[in-house]
Amino acid sequence: MSHPTAALTVRDPWALVPSLGNLDAYISAVNRLPLLTAEEEASSARKLRESGDLDAAGRLVMSHLRLVVSISRQYLGYGLPQGDLIQEGNVGLMKAVKRFDPDQGVRLVSYAMHWIKAEIHEYILKNWRMVKVATTKAQRKLFFNLRSMKHSMKEGVADDQTHRMSLTEAQLEQVATTLNVKREEVLEMETRLSGGDVALEPQTDDDGESYAPIAYLADESQEPTRVLESQARDAMAGDGIARALETLDPRSRRIVEERWLKVNDDSSGGMTLHELAAEYGVSAERIRQIEVAAMKKMKKALVEA
Repeated sequence: MSHPTAALTVRDPWALVPSLGNLDAYISAVNRLPLLTAEEEASSARKLRESGDLDAAGRLVMSHLRLVVSISRQYLGYGLPQGDLIQEGNVGLMKAVKRFDPDQGVRLVSYAMHWIKAEIHEYILKNWRMVKVATTKAQRKLFFNLRSMKHSMKEGVADDQTHRMSLTEAQLEQVATTLNVKREEVLEMETRLSGGDVALEPQTDDDGESYAPIAYLADESQEPTRVLESQARDAMAGDGIARALETLDPRSRRIVEERWLKVNDDSSGGMTLHELAAEYGVSAERIRQIEVAAMKKMKKALVEA
């Protein structure tokens, strides 16, 4: 009679497990895989550590795939596909196998649980909402514990609705005391959990004015038409004005420069109409007429440029 773990000694142990494309078949297959004894587990772990034996690594991983499936069921209430949860948990399992030391006196099942849950937690925090609800280690701990406690306080409520239900004042105090955190921290996380997602774009076909976030989050500064307009405006303010000034006679040019283009150190601008009138021995009205004519000539030169 063959040894119960003989199926785990094939060259490619992963070939025994179907892909996650058929989740039910996968779960059925991993639940049929035999477990390793303590001696077999320690022997495989030592082979992996001492010689990098990939077959040994495969036996350790495959014998604990059912553990990942079991743990993944604890997180189905977040609305994420179980296949994805299992896949992330398997990554954690492989990390645990790589770091497992059989001489520490701990079975792999106990050691791997931490790594499996850590990977699943990370996946949930990245994908449950577009905006992260927990970024620090303390917030992550509060996130998962608070949701678990809310579930126990809201018996009979569907899993996907639990996070939307607010806690009472008494429940807030109870959670804060149980988790040894401030009431304000619980309230802040409760607010994050209770907030619904907002559609980035309008969800109706109405022609009326829309106030969806896309309307005021869009960065129009890089829109091609605006970029071309900005470039044209910059060119007009630089080389364009310089070329337009060259079309003026010296007196008209000086009047335009003094009135519109000159800035003194005290930011007071150039000369006034009366100051220019006194310099050229004409009336202030005449200076204004020369200025208007010069500006029209410059505008025409800019349009033709």
